[in-house]
Amino acid sequence: MAKKTTKKEETLNLDSILFKCRDILRGAKNSGSFFEKRDLMLTLVFLRFIGEKYEDGVASLRKRLIDEGLNPDDEEIQKAFFDDTTFADGTFGLPKESRWSTIINTAAPKLNVALDQALKSIAETNDRLKGCFVEGTFTQRNLAANDIKKIVDEVNKISHKTFGEEKDLIGYVYEYFLNQFAVAAVSKEEGEFYTPHDVVQLISTVIEPFDGTLYDPCCGSGGMFIQSTELVKSKKGDISRINVYGQEKEAATYRLAKMNLALRGISHNLGNESDSTFTNDLHKGLYFDYIMANPPFNLKPWWDENLRTDARWTDYGIPPESNANYAWILHMLSHLKPLSGVAGFLLANGALGDSDTIEIRKNLIRKDKVEAIIILPRELFIHTDISVTFWILNQNKKGGKYHGRDLRNREHEILFMDLRSWTENPVKGENKKKVRLVSEQIQRVAEIYHKWQSAGTDGKNYAEPELYRSVGIDEIEQNNWTLVPSKYIEFIDHDLEIDYPKEMVHIQQEMKELMQREKESQKMLEEAFKGIGYGIE
Repeated sequence: MAKKTTKKEETLNLDSILFKCRDILRGAKNSGSFFEKRDLMLTLVFLRFIGEKYEDGVASLRKRLIDEGLNPDDEEIQKAFFDDTTFADGTFGLPKESRWSTIINTAAPKLNVALDQALKSIAETNDRLKGCFVEGTFTQRNLAANDIKKIVDEVNKISHKTFGEEKDLIGYVYEYFLNQFAVAAVSKEEGEFYTPHDVVQLISTVIEPFDGTLYDPCCGSGGMFIQSTELVKSKKGDISRINVYGQEKEAATYRLAKMNLALRGISHNLGNESDSTFTNDLHKGLYFDYIMANPPFNLKPWWDENLRTDARWTDYGIPPESNANYAWILHMLSHLKPLSGVAGFLLANGALGDSDTIEIRKNLIRKDKVEAIIILPRELFIHTDISVTFWILNQNKKGGKYHGRDLRNREHEILFMDLRSWTENPVKGENKKKVRLVSEQIQRVAEIYHKWQSAGTDGKNYAEPELYRSVGIDEIEQNNWTLVPSKYIEFIDHDLEIDYPKEMVHIQQEMKELMQREKESQKMLEEAFKGIGYGIE
């Protein structure tokens, strides 16, 4: 009788799916460079997502028509409701050749051509997606039929029904391929790294970009926008009240951001092209309610001699050519609404006290633009363990109403926080050590910041040792305009709390007891060996 075998069901895991795709691409002929592999995968994932949303839209519309007593299969009803380019809920209508159901059922030898035709048809029928795709993405690579079929079958397993509608899945795939393919190949100075969800959640929870205009001058794949709008929706907000603006230098990443935002139904303006924010500001003259950004840390190849007389540096000073940290700060400040704009962004810790930026920093502080400086734990990012600071700029520190709260006058005060000890939440399964901020920690930061802002708080005595402190401008001037939090937050020498004489008595007692136990053990061994005729020398 044959043994009965049971097949262990494989747990569907996004990383395992992407790992298989990565392995297929590594072994495939003509799969191209890292960037070409990444863009091919992201385009496939986009087709999968937009196709699934289309199918959901059709199912929802059919149900609504039936509920209203109409026949969704009637030819006239089909023309009236299903032939439009978008459904009422904003879901894209798709030509038959662009639907995932068509792609997944295409024979392997015809897949490369079918995929390019799907992209061409989408671009021709949806204005918001024009310019998102490179012509011939799949036919130029021309992967072997068996390879492209395997990859399409793996991507077919990725579903927002399985992995969660609220996640930025395209952003996750983007981050995954950066991590797996390009840890060594991608320069930290090229801006090619994805901001972790917990860090975006921290920034958006603190500055609350719940309505109005939101800008990111180095928007990458659009992850900041997507995760911020998801936070708004989680608080029962209306994302239609938020308009996002951005700019991205890398052409492939620019196309990805447009895909990602269009897929989510987020109103956006990323300009008509990819270009440098410094040399060609695509949103010049516009002012925004909120700015959220994660600029490339210590960016070096940014300077152009034409920038020397740029208006963005007026009243503050010309940023050093050595890196772009202060150029990013002044660029963002130039785009904040003059009386109410708030910016939250990340910079490398070196920007807190660089000797060649003292004059700019002094002007920022004297003009009351800096509201808070928060040092984050190390190891938050996959691609760098560099220590990072969360800056908050605010155009209105005079107080008043803000999101239903009464704010006090905070002029000539800055709130400092140091979160470097918050490393108790490691992330498992990464190639390098990584930690994350959990929701309770994020809420704690927001509470500290919002309470400091609120009417009734005494800014002169707002502090908790080793965590935060409100500091006046006079003390900052005495410290030569440095913004390093450890210069201001009290750190306790816990060694001074130890009662050394008492500790020595305790240690001596423990040693005496240990020696007594060892003597007793030795005696027991001697007795045992005597009983069996052996002696111990």
